[in-house]
Amino acid sequence: MPPVHEAAAQAQPNIALVKYWGKRDAALNLPAVGSISITLDGLWTRTRVRFDERLPQDRFVLDGRADEREAARVSRCLDLLRERAGVRWRADVVSRNNFPTAAGLASSASGFAALVTAAAAALGLPLSETEKSELARRASGSAARSIFGGYVEWAHGRRADGKDSVAQCLRAAADWPLRVVVAITSRAAKEVGSSAGMRRSAETSPYHAAWIAAQEDDLAAARSAIAARDFQRLAEVAEHSCLKMHALALAARPGLIYWNGTTVEALHRIRALRGSGVPVFFTVDAGPQVKAVCEPQAAETVRAALAATPGVLDVIECGLGAGARLIEAAALECAA
Repeated sequence: MPPVHEAAAQAQPNIALVKYWGKRDAALNLPAVGSISITLDGLWTRTRVRFDERLPQDRFVLDGRADEREAARVSRCLDLLRERAGVRWRADVVSRNNFPTAAGLASSASGFAALVTAAAAALGLPLSETEKSELARRASGSAARSIFGGYVEWAHGRRADGKDSVAQCLRAAADWPLRVVVAITSRAAKEVGSSAGMRRSAETSPYHAAWIAAQEDDLAAARSAIAARDFQRLAEVAEHSCLKMHALALAARPGLIYWNGTTVEALHRIRALRGSGVPVFFTVDAGPQVKAVCEPQAAETVRAALAATPGVLDVIECGLGAGARLIEAAALECAA
């Protein structure tokens, strides 16, 4: 019987505190700016990759359904690993998320981090975490960060080939165990994906140059806050970065409106909580979901306030989690 090579992996989504929005090289997925994120522990993607030389083409199933739209993107990612391994085997890829897909919760970040981790193991490639970060970035920019756990920085990089545009861990999750309360305000996929939104913003938003010019100061402030475990300082830079990113997108032509009415109401609730002394701040990626980052003792208060916000469909509480790692394939089947 021809050989079958198989492995499974789990990765967690991440949320950027200092945002990534825009590309300096779309073909290599190189960012226009650096970014800093935190990796979550309660949300996950589990992916099994099975290479088999008998398969005529790659197959991709997401959450129990064949996903033709993403299949080509998955194949391009696998091609990078096949080239390194010197094989042409096609693969059967099965992936599951325990959270809404393509709705502003970084499902592509966890998805491609898990894919690269599983595929590398299945092909017997002894890749470093940095090499996995580079390969994951080629498929989905923010996936570079989900290779690592805790507090993570993804470098803008200077090289034209992108070899220096990789992520690294700034601080382990256990060193500063903040909590994240996610308010789900919609389960629908967003109308304009992140890549298309970034391109439109770069081409048409009058704020694009200012966004890039201010990023290094934001990154330095966030690094300093994380090193000192200074919650108030991190809250200020994270909310500022979030609002700047969405202002940039809103000013594109036509404007990109990733929020809904419930998103806005949740932001007001979080601001009111912090004004009353609760240690919490918000961030929102390219989608309508609101992430409230708080100190552990405040999590119950924040969760109750968001759950009581009209229009919030569900509330998910997470801690900070680990990076991408191998799992038993049976864990994927149990999640069905």
